[in-house]
Amino acid sequence: MQLIVNIVVLASLYCLIGYGYVLIYQVSRVLNLAHGELMSLGGYFLLTIVIMGMTVSPLTSFLLAFILLLALGLVIYFVLMRLMTGESVFTAVLVTISLGILLRGLITLTWTSQSWFPLQYMGIRASSFQFIGGAQIPTFGLVKVASALGVFLILTFGIKYTRWGIKMRAVGENPLLASQRGIAIHKYYALAWGLATSIGGLAGMIQACDSGLDPGMFIIGLKAFPVVLVAGLDSLSGVIPAALLVATAEILAINYISPQASDVAPFAVLVAMLLIRPWGLFGTKEELERV
Repeated sequence: MQLIVNIVVLASLYCLIGYGYVLIYQVSRVLNLAHGELMSLGGYFLLTIVIMGMTVSPLTSFLLAFILLLALGLVIYFVLMRLMTGESVFTAVLVTISLGILLRGLITLTWTSQSWFPLQYMGIRASSFQFIGGAQIPTFGLVKVASALGVFLILTFGIKYTRWGIKMRAVGENPLLASQRGIAIHKYYALAWGLATSIGGLAGMIQACDSGLDPGMFIIGLKAFPVVLVAGLDSLSGVIPAALLVATAEILAINYISPQASDVAPFAVLVAMLLIRPWGLFGTKEELERV
């Protein structure tokens, strides 16, 4: 039972990170390889807000950090990624890699390389809940599961049924036609970057509260990238089963092979998927050709 709980919690974390990858790709057709570093910034933003006493409650601290991350995503697009409009996909990906390296350096320079534990500054003690069979789940493990489901439902409804979501889909499918129909494509590109950054940062905030914060956290974002490729780059709904598949492989590797195998397991699943179905579980062949 404990194995199942661990798999669900890890899969939920990968889902939160994966939504950001897919959202940016669906709308702007860019693979954001700086997403892991942006996720880490979520934890550091939360830490800074709490230490500086900018809010009076943990919930408002999360909300303020979320808003700051949304603004950061908008700035990244308008200052940097907008310049990549019309350039090759390869060029845009290289820019995101460079951005990730820059953010990694800035994180270390600003917050040093030491480990931080935001819960200490919030005055909250870590706790856990017990399930049938003696399985335990930490409080922020439950938060991961609830957040992954909540964000998925909100994104799915918003993209399918709201005016902004429909326009985002139109921009992603055919930006030229969308612009000819009067849609301000850069506004929706920026919105995708803002939402993806804030959702990824939310994953970083929750993970920081669950297990601490250090500059190496971006590795979790890198390990979530195979989840997106296994799901299919253009499939938001495919992220959940793909995350469960990758998390299962990782937890089993930790328990039955070695803890060091956890870094290898996600990419082993990815290699197997590329051999069997290169466009992912729910992706399309056309999207593979674009990449």
